[in-house]
Amino acid sequence: MKVHISKEIIELPEGSSAKDLAEKLNLRNPHQSLAAIVNGAVLDLSTPLRDGDTVSLLDFEDPKGKEVFWHTSAHVLAQAILRLWPEAKPTIGPPIENGFYYDFANLTISDEDFEKIEQEVQKIIDENYQPKRSEFASKKEAILTFCNNPYKKELIEGFPEGVISAYTQGEFVDLCRGPHLPNLGKIKAFKILKTSGAYWKGDANREMLTRVYAISFPDRKMLKDYLFLLEEAKKRDHKVIGPKLDLFSIKEEAPGMPFIHPKGMLVWNRLIDFWREIHTKHGYIEIKTPQLMSQQLWETSGHWFHYRDNMYAFEIEDRHFAIKPMNCPGCMLYFKSHTHSYRELPLRISELGHVHRHEHSGALSGLFRVRSFHQDDAHLFMKPSDIKHEILQVLSLVEETYATFGLPYRLELSTRPENSIGTDEDWEIATQGLKDALDEWGQPYRINEGDGAFYGPKIDIHIRDALGRSWQCGTVQLDMSLPEKFELEYMDSDGNAKRPVMVHRAIFGSVERFFGILIEHFVGKFPLWISPLQVRVITVADRHEEYAHEVARLLRQAGFLCDVDDSSESVNKKIRNAQIMQINYMLTVGDKEQENRTISLRTRDNVVHGEMELTPFMETIGKERRERALLSPFAQAGNHA
Repeated sequence: MKVHISKEIIELPEGSSAKDLAEKLNLRNPHQSLAAIVNGAVLDLSTPLRDGDTVSLLDFEDPKGKEVFWHTSAHVLAQAILRLWPEAKPTIGPPIENGFYYDFANLTISDEDFEKIEQEVQKIIDENYQPKRSEFASKKEAILTFCNNPYKKELIEGFPEGVISAYTQGEFVDLCRGPHLPNLGKIKAFKILKTSGAYWKGDANREMLTRVYAISFPDRKMLKDYLFLLEEAKKRDHKVIGPKLDLFSIKEEAPGMPFIHPKGMLVWNRLIDFWREIHTKHGYIEIKTPQLMSQQLWETSGHWFHYRDNMYAFEIEDRHFAIKPMNCPGCMLYFKSHTHSYRELPLRISELGHVHRHEHSGALSGLFRVRSFHQDDAHLFMKPSDIKHEILQVLSLVEETYATFGLPYRLELSTRPENSIGTDEDWEIATQGLKDALDEWGQPYRINEGDGAFYGPKIDIHIRDALGRSWQCGTVQLDMSLPEKFELEYMDSDGNAKRPVMVHRAIFGSVERFFGILIEHFVGKFPLWISPLQVRVITVADRHEEYAHEVARLLRQAGFLCDVDDSSESVNKKIRNAQIMQINYMLTVGDKEQENRTISLRTRDNVVHGEMELTPFMETIGKERRERALLSPFAQAGNHA
């Protein structure tokens, strides 16, 4: 039989599996051939192949490969804990962005237990089990298998009708849909990171469980590098730096809903000003839609049936409403408020929408995972022939945005999943349009077969921060569903009503999350143009106060954020305080500066540039601000003090 892989056709004997394909291609290293995507579905390597199948073999560099690797590792963790604490009750153990966790009932452990758990994990890995999938004939059979675990029973009872599967490795059996690694020997490094409490199903009214976080890799050096990265990341933690710089806070009275402080608003407003400026330049119009809309709207969009658990909903005057978790349906209503001609297309509509989503309390994390946030959405309505050109325009906007912050990025194209809507022709036109645009753009990109949304293919954009960490922020999603559901139309040149092609598009993704990423990327040392306090004037003695305030007034008149430290502290202490607050420039004024009408300049990296006139200084930093420079023009000059 013949199968398709990476544009090649490989011949295999009848009855061959994805593992046989991996063997033929000599993909045997621990990071290779973790699972397979067969015709868009992620499956075990043991899956038999059929003639004509399209196959991709997942490695550890692929996000789906990591998910398989880490989910298998979560089973190993649970198996080790049950060996050590047989009375513990495993509940769920999913992969997460970095590693995985497993929640247990009837378990109490501390950091002191980590080493013996890791030793037991290593024993299990050395036993090199091959996880085996099995399927239950019925829910009743599945419940009988897990009759001693009320949490697994509750999960099974909540499953819709269909296949229920489990995986076995040695004596350990766990409820799981898979897939899993072909053998545990691929896990070469394993580390328990921390433990915490977590409510069952994220419900504060349910039992408190013990959550164990861990991570694993197919190479020991990867673990060593990751642990080093964790230490560096601690120094950049926005949850520490943000409150320290008085940028934002999280209150118990509003969990997951950040308070942005005045200094934080100064950064926020500059981000939004920049966002509006470049969108206007790229031909976007901006709208604002209500936060609260009727249940009927969300039923039309499909969110009510597929996203209800994450929505905040209530009743007013016998009508049911929900706070929007997404901006899209509001934009559909705006589009329908006018009749449209093909001459108006493409129509680019942006919205900085405030949305709310109910996230489980255990998932909340500073600005990175919140319940209330602002999405920098845009919806682009176009003719099918516009797709390539519009995607190139979006990529140009992406390039301009991320380059301004010094954030390199990579692109991924996700194609049609197994369960999708729309015709083969629609998917072919849409996917080819995205692919043609990416090919013309000229940057390398990864294809994620079968990972598109059910309503259309998409491009995901991953940025890389100063530590090399990857963040998925931007997305470009082609949607063949909402225009159909909302019966959107435009009048084409032939006089017939046509359905527009629509693209969802975000670049920041969430303004709050992007703000948090920038805090960590710059370690709180913001470039001048978004800095919450750009200049501080420092007095040497009381007699210099009047001149210091005059200097500050001139700077503020030129549009700079400036204050004066005329406290009774020593000059060294004032400078230290300014550096702690990451103020870009410190201008000291004493007798000589007052007499000469000058300032003495020091930058926050503690480089002394000495005496200079105020006007040239203002002209220099004015250019720095205007050009949105990432580095200070004074960075290469001066003497360390």
